[in-house]
Amino acid sequence: MLLCMRTTVDINDELMRLAKQRAANEGGSLKSVVEQALRAHLSAPARRPRYKLQWRTEKGTLQPGVDLNDRDSLFDLMEGRG
Repeated sequence: MLLCMRTTVDINDELMRLAKQRAANEGGSLKSVVEQALRAHLSAPARRPRYKLQWRTEKGTLQPGVDLNDRDSLFDLMEGRG
């Protein structure tokens, strides 16, 4: 059983004119034009702006006692246990 909901939507006059014109040209109803447009819009993947990584390098030196090859001692030093 197909259920439909009746609702009120405010639509721009020009957009409504175009939708009615499309319905008349296709020999269909305004309802079908609106449903098709809404389905097409909702089924399209959401567009997200692409993220651009801003890579920045910094000059620096290792602190005394830091060994990047020894993970455990590095964590100890970072947490103030070394």
